[in-house]
Amino acid sequence: MSTPERRARRTQAERSATTRAALLAAGRELFGERGFAASGREEIVRRAGVTRGALYHHFADKEDLFRAVMEQLEAEVMHRVAVAAMQSDDPVEQLRLGAQAYLDAALDPSVSRVCIVDAPAVLPADVRREVSDRFAHGQVREVLTAIGAAGRIPAELVEPLTDVVLSGVMAAAQHVALADSPEQARRDAGAAVDLLISGLTTS
Repeated sequence: MSTPERRARRTQAERSATTRAALLAAGRELFGERGFAASGREEIVRRAGVTRGALYHHFADKEDLFRAVMEQLEAEVMHRVAVAAMQSDDPVEQLRLGAQAYLDAALDPSVSRVCIVDAPAVLPADVRREVSDRFAHGQVREVLTAIGAAGRIPAELVEPLTDVVLSGVMAAAQHVALADSPEQARRDAGAAVDLLISGLTTS
């Protein structure tokens, strides 16, 4: 049976979760619209409808909030990448479909600004690597491991190829994110990534 004390704890936890979600939503909007540097703390808490104290209760600082927003976006993008990749049973085609899905995500202004443009400037390299290991890097390594198991690339090259392929896809996404004509850049980047992947393996 639920006690008043238990109900109070649950209500407090729900309020805390709601506040955190509001801060994440406000940070996502502002970082996506204006970038990290131009998004002030006061504007973030005002848009979230919370106090400045609430910001520092949930996040150490603005950079910590930015990291949480970036991780949220990365998780969503990599889910879309995984769904796209699973349209094929062939691991090489999975790699191609996943890479193309990531380039599609680069057309989203929030993903473009937060994950592709600002993250390398805002977050330390070790933090970016840790996030990458949990999301993009891990998925690319998994697919390349399957390609290696099928005898289509040397197994000992899986790890370095993971870095090479991911760097290539990220550079292509940056090309899209920084382009004056993103749609055209997306087509060109897609063709470049297809060419990269087509030369990766033996048939």
